[in-house]
Amino acid sequence: MKSSMYYLAALTSFVIWGFFSLVLKPLAAYASLDILFYRVFLCAALMLVISLFFRRKALTDAKAQFRDMSAGKKWEVAGLTLGGALFLFANWFFFIYVMNHISVNASSFAFLVCPIMTTVLAFFLLRERLTKWQWVAVVFSVFSCVILSFNHVKDMLYGLVVAFTYALYLVSQRKNTGIDTFLVLTVQIVFCALLALPFYPAYREAVPVEWSFYAFILVIAVVFTIIPLFLNLWALQGITSSAIGILLYVNPLVNFLLAVAYYHEEVNAQQLWAYAIVLLSVIIFNEQYLFRRSRNKISPVTAAVPPEQKNTTVPTAAVRQQRSRPAEPVS
Repeated sequence: MKSSMYYLAALTSFVIWGFFSLVLKPLAAYASLDILFYRVFLCAALMLVISLFFRRKALTDAKAQFRDMSAGKKWEVAGLTLGGALFLFANWFFFIYVMNHISVNASSFAFLVCPIMTTVLAFFLLRERLTKWQWVAVVFSVFSCVILSFNHVKDMLYGLVVAFTYALYLVSQRKNTGIDTFLVLTVQIVFCALLALPFYPAYREAVPVEWSFYAFILVIAVVFTIIPLFLNLWALQGITSSAIGILLYVNPLVNFLLAVAYYHEEVNAQQLWAYAIVLLSVIIFNEQYLFRRSRNKISPVTAAVPPEQKNTTVPTAAVRQQRSRPAEPVS
């Protein structure tokens, strides 16, 4: 049941991100850096208020946990948290630029490549093992990306950059354990805001005066940043980064449907075949979960027994009856 919740959290986050273009496209007239600046600053302000005024106990517990860690663990947590913030900041900027100045399909391609990169990086860096069917799914994914890259070299190159930054974020955060998830995300976004602050005076455009700009930024900050990122980090506590990476394919599938049905972008048979292969690869990668098959073919009852009790002999009915009798008084 817990595993299902982790899968649902990851899936929900990518479905949400699939609709990102609905609030990002209306801001196409604004510079990508301006959107990034206001998104980061507003997210940081909201999360600081929540952490300082509504989650004081979690903040106190996290301080105690960090204080009790060894020196090596403290450096590891700090490095993974701040390093993840750098990857996240880079991903945000490149994604906004690609979405507003290249095409929606180009951003979709980024999330087609990202699951492959995440799976490969997790295999080499985290030693996450994959079944033979999951490797088949990876091969199918590569094949679909090759199909989409034909005559779309520019999209492919931009997509690779966006994909690589988020793949590094996912893999790095898989090892970032021991501290409250929401607090980790708060630190990362505040760090992103501190990184952006020195560049704001020099690279910002005129301060927007339209109320619609700030309304869209607020929706982006809450619905398309804080909520899905928190769901992602929480899901990483229960399932592998490669599993979350492959669920990323939900994002470009939703993007693709929006590009066709809502933005009326031109689509050819080649793209339709590629996205059909993507959908097939998602099903194959998660076939063990979708079809309720256990990798080791262990029955649910046996799997639920703690390891230290699995080799003990089950008491007979007579023994159980004897154990249930009240003790006789000592004369």
